[in-house]
Amino acid sequence: MTYAFTDEEPRVAEQHRCLAAAYDGITTARLEALGVGDGWRCLDVGAGRGSIARWLAHRVAPTGSVLATDLAPVDIEPHPNLTAAVHDITTDPLPDEHFDLIAVRMLLQQFPQREALLDKMIRALKPGGWLQVDELDTSYEPVLLAADTALYEKFLAAKTEHMRSRGGDPEWGREAAAAMRAAGLVEIDPRPHIGSRHAGSPELALQLNHTHHLRAGLLAAGMTEAELVRVREVMRDPGFRASSSVLHSVQGRKP
Repeated sequence: MTYAFTDEEPRVAEQHRCLAAAYDGITTARLEALGVGDGWRCLDVGAGRGSIARWLAHRVAPTGSVLATDLAPVDIEPHPNLTAAVHDITTDPLPDEHFDLIAVRMLLQQFPQREALLDKMIRALKPGGWLQVDELDTSYEPVLLAADTALYEKFLAAKTEHMRSRGGDPEWGREAAAAMRAAGLVEIDPRPHIGSRHAGSPELALQLNHTHHLRAGLLAAGMTEAELVRVREVMRDPGFRASSSVLHSVQGRKP
């Protein structure tokens, strides 16, 4: 399996910017409702540029700790309660029964061994600890107004084909709650969220970035360079409107 997204800058930076702008409010609101606070030990898996890890670090201060892991953590703002580490969740170990909270966002759907990774993270939770998984389901993202609906839908289909060719499941968000229950968690609480793709929205900016970030995969899936240029024009039209994917934010507790 090869990760679907390339590591080229500035595409990665734009990816993280858009994800943070679109979804940090949802992620942090759910974490806040859990009561994350002073003394908690937290792990942020696939932390990227660390927006969630920094939020957690402020919440767990002064005596708690946050470990932010990623294959390539970059530009994570220092905080006395935050440690950033290079870590591959698919191969590198985690300590058993160590964390009060593990947060992972838009990562598990990338890997065919996602259930095994769930088990691994659950083992790293203390009894009573919480896992929060935020994942997308791209099966629902209808276009509402577009100058070329068929081309936009072709782009979405090509993106899905590319993700699946790399071992991912871009619709896995809807299955996260059941997978967490099957893995032994209790008090499972899935919350779906839908946004809007329109001019100026981070959800649409993310799609525009994907036309560049996933260019090779989109071409392999049947799009042409001319179609990529055209679909960017379609999405930049001030009148363009589409639904975002469904973000499933799911919490579960280790017994």
